[in-house]
Amino acid sequence: MPVIAILGAAFVFGFEQLVEWQYGPLGIVGMLLLSVGVKAKDPTCSSLGAVVLAVLVAGPALN
Repeated sequence: MPVIAILGAAFVFGFEQLVEWQYGPLGIVGMLLLSVGVKAKDPTCSSLGAVVLAVLVAGPALN
């Protein structure tokens, strides 16, 4: 069981570092809002985090 917990923590830490490297501090804020909202079962908070991440992934519109 501890091995699963360590692997899970390593995956989450690695994913968090990837998001911060790719999208900067706003990416971390979006991930934090999304994860806190899911854990607290708060749809407003998790939706706000998902929207922040979606806007960052979509990037600027090209005309």
